[in-house]
Amino acid sequence: MIEAQSLAKLYDKFTAVEDLSLTVRPGEVLGLVGCNGAGKTTTLRCLAGIIPPTRGSVRLCGHDLAADPIAAKRELAFFSDEPRLFDYLTVEQHLAFVARIYQVADYRERMTPLLEELEIADKTHQLPGELSRGMKQKLAIACGLIHNPRAILFDEPLTGLDPIGIRRMKASILRRAQEGAAIIISSHLLPLLEEVCSHVLILGGGKVLANGTLEEVVHQFSGEGSEVPPDLEEIFFRATAESQK
Repeated sequence: MIEAQSLAKLYDKFTAVEDLSLTVRPGEVLGLVGCNGAGKTTTLRCLAGIIPPTRGSVRLCGHDLAADPIAAKRELAFFSDEPRLFDYLTVEQHLAFVARIYQVADYRERMTPLLEELEIADKTHQLPGELSRGMKQKLAIACGLIHNPRAILFDEPLTGLDPIGIRRMKASILRRAQEGAAIIISSHLLPLLEEVCSHVLILGGGKVLANGTLEEVVHQFSGEGSEVPPDLEEIFFRATAESQK
């Protein structure tokens, strides 16, 4: 489970995120939506423990992130929009290194099916410099999943992937949700979020504009007498337009 209570992040006098509370339960996929500068990446970095919140608290799988960061982060995988890899480690060495950090004794048994799932099983001896942008993204995802995290944060997970890779990634996200992971995805690809997300949180200027199940948010922004429910893209425009009035 991923929980945040009254989360706020200030940079001097600028408020990047203000009074944000959310709960993502096992099996749920939350789509984090907002314009550029809305506070999405700041929120994810606070949830991941990369930057400390100014106020509020974060709990990952029952562990307080501030009081017990090691236990909390053992349950976590955070994927940024830009893969961070080691230039002189091969694909297999990356996984071995990460597995050692997380004390995954059976990483070799986990590695093969994971690399096959992400379609990079034939790249085990290659260095990052020999991989395409999409392959680097897949390697970063494999490293993050090797310890079977129960709390997963994605910041633009499909960057650099081809259509086949996108379809595979969507299937991987849904599979892990079905296995009990709590997942947050931040993306501008609203049709993607509509396909995989059970819940939606829309941010504007660091504030929550909408938060609930996809059905609840659709109902909230449906016009009176509307026979056809709006899609997530239309909901996004309506929510952000209302916030600017």
